[in-house]
Amino acid sequence: MALLKTPAAYLFDMDGLLLDTERMFLKAFLTLTEDLGISTAEATAFFGSLVGSSSKDTTARLHEFLPQQTDVAEFDQRWRILHQKNVEHGVPTKPYARDVLQAIREAAVPMAVVTSTHGPAAQHHLEKAGLLSFFDTVCTGNEVIANKPDPEPYLEGARRLGVNPVHCVAFEDSDLGATAAVRAGCLTVQIPDLRPPNTPLPDLGQIVARDLRHGAVQIGLFEDALT
Repeated sequence: MALLKTPAAYLFDMDGLLLDTERMFLKAFLTLTEDLGISTAEATAFFGSLVGSSSKDTTARLHEFLPQQTDVAEFDQRWRILHQKNVEHGVPTKPYARDVLQAIREAAVPMAVVTSTHGPAAQHHLEKAGLLSFFDTVCTGNEVIANKPDPEPYLEGARRLGVNPVHCVAFEDSDLGATAAVRAGCLTVQIPDLRPPNTPLPDLGQIVARDLRHGAVQIGLFEDALT
């Protein structure tokens, strides 16, 4: 993908990209699966395959993974309640998240969050982490017709900002999210977070970075270091 000299907007995924919440989801998941006799290794590998998926897809996958006698709806609800309890103790941000957002704000370029998480939870988590005020809009999973890897979330995020997605930079951590952003036409930077072991990244033409700072350097937002 060719670099954009002057991006019209920046579009950010949330969980695992701006917020270190995937590990919080995993912690709650391991607590509940341990009670079902599922090993930590098996549960962790399965969780890695869920990263970036919508709530609907996650629930469907749980039916396939959990023991046959499990009440999946009850498990899903307990999982989300336990995660929310953990969130109340604070939502950690990923390295350099605030620095990158501050630099974009100073450049007066609009920003949106594009997440599969539903509206109230997404707003709450961003606010809890102190990042909500950076964004012009938050496009959530319940506000679009189709979820990632469909391009609809990124098309909608760009539409809300009044820009063409081909003139936007998208930051993602998951394969599903990166696929959605590329399909929408965005210059896409993928910063992998939690992944199943020995899983190669998809070849989408995306830029791959080790963290948000590294990604910002690669697209020219910073020369070689944050100031």
